[in-house]
Amino acid sequence: MIKICSREDFKSSEVPTDPGVYIYKDIEDEILYVGKAKNLRSRVKNYFLSNDLPAKTKQLVKHIRQIDWVIVNNEVEALLLENQLIKKHTPKYNVNLKDAKTYAYISLTREPFPRILTSRKVSRKLESFGPFTDGYTRQDLQRLVVRVFKLRTCKNLHKRPCLNYHIKLCTAPCAGKVTREEYAEQVSQARAFLNGHYQQTIDQLKEQMLVASEAKQYETALEIRNQIQSIRLLTERQIVDNERRFDQDVLVFKQVGEKVFAVQMGVRKGVLLGKKEFTVDLQPMVEQEFLKAYYTTNQIPREILLNKPCWQESEEKEALEQFLSSRRLAPVSLTIPRRADKLALVQLAEKNLESRLDVDAALVDLQNNLNLPTLPRVIECFDISNLGTEHVVSGMVTFKDAKPDKKNYRKFKIKTFTGQDDFAAVNEVVMRRYKRQIEEKNPLPDLVVIDGGPGQVSAAKAALQKLHLQIPLIGLAKENEEIYLPGDPEPKVFNKNSRMMLLLRKIRDATHDFSLGYNRKRREMKIREEFTKH
Repeated sequence: MIKICSREDFKSSEVPTDPGVYIYKDIEDEILYVGKAKNLRSRVKNYFLSNDLPAKTKQLVKHIRQIDWVIVNNEVEALLLENQLIKKHTPKYNVNLKDAKTYAYISLTREPFPRILTSRKVSRKLESFGPFTDGYTRQDLQRLVVRVFKLRTCKNLHKRPCLNYHIKLCTAPCAGKVTREEYAEQVSQARAFLNGHYQQTIDQLKEQMLVASEAKQYETALEIRNQIQSIRLLTERQIVDNERRFDQDVLVFKQVGEKVFAVQMGVRKGVLLGKKEFTVDLQPMVEQEFLKAYYTTNQIPREILLNKPCWQESEEKEALEQFLSSRRLAPVSLTIPRRADKLALVQLAEKNLESRLDVDAALVDLQNNLNLPTLPRVIECFDISNLGTEHVVSGMVTFKDAKPDKKNYRKFKIKTFTGQDDFAAVNEVVMRRYKRQIEEKNPLPDLVVIDGGPGQVSAAKAALQKLHLQIPLIGLAKENEEIYLPGDPEPKVFNKNSRMMLLLRKIRDATHDFSLGYNRKRREMKIREEFTKH
């Protein structure tokens, strides 16, 4: 272990060249970061001698006061130890996937008459299918299994049939309406279906439909036909490739500024389960960090398809595969496909990523072009609406992750003056809004936008200063779509059709429509009152 007081104190000669795990600590002996390296000296040296580090990594290096390490025999051992230490200490600067969670399964209980349910854990008491990354897909599939195979959903076996029996969603084993053997056949068919054998299930149902039709049991035949159509409707929407015999994940990455965006899509038995989106701060080997963090808490498939390598050498790739295989207890391969169906899956994930980047890139552009301290995920915008000197009101809209957050829209009736004074109105509503947010200990936005020029911005700034707040603030003037910053009379001009400006204009226009609607409502109320008096 070595101790340093600043970046300049670091001497690479004190760090061994063996493979191992390095540990950075702060002045209070708290672990800041855990990493692994094939060559400890080479990797650690990059942090202190490189001038081209991401912003988050620069912050990390600034706080390092101790460097410790554990030497191991090879990279696989380093990966396993690194994973163990990260789980134990959850260091501040390691990739933290807040969105990562345990996905739900569709499960059958191990009882004489099994019931179907949703579970978050795999248990010996349950026969589980999944996991499903997309909740809607899981719910659709579970409802379909109940409708087609008529399995019970009740927690306890009652003596009387429940509603599901009467609406033909259960065969009522509780009341002896079905034998154990007959119910076991229902469960067997449901099990085959949940394992992805859709065509086998359809073929069996077709045979049953034919038998019922020949026996002139037309209602039964019609019900089976409807079951077949339900299965086809769902599976046609979900199936990617019926021939694939093993599970896959698709992981694609793209860097935008100081952020890296990732999309994960799971394929199980040829069925696309949905997607999961992540945003992480840029740091060295961030794709590999993400890969290790993600599969610490999620099911590891047989194959992981990537759009770019998350290793530098072939030996490092082999070590990653061995690490994942040791956790899965079965072989795992990392693949960058070049052709055919696997490449199509990667391209599909990239298409999903690009659709998200149009939104996130606009936020990143806002942060970079306006020098904002954080990504403006929550933006609040104010607009004053009046008709002459009457009905002076204001509307405030909130956009979260570039989408309207309508439950946080607010209306303000001007109270502190009468007449027409846009600057005073802006000052009042900004003061009222954030004074209340402080009193109620609610979170503050990442950016405040005022519909107006330098005068309106100055009025809003005065209100924030009186509250001792330093929320980033801009004004957007309608005439030339110019941006005004506090204390700067000269506007900033950007391409009106850029992603950033299109987003700001969308927010400003939504605010204008909202406040105008409130103004009209106030006028209608006034007219109604006067009409009632007369």
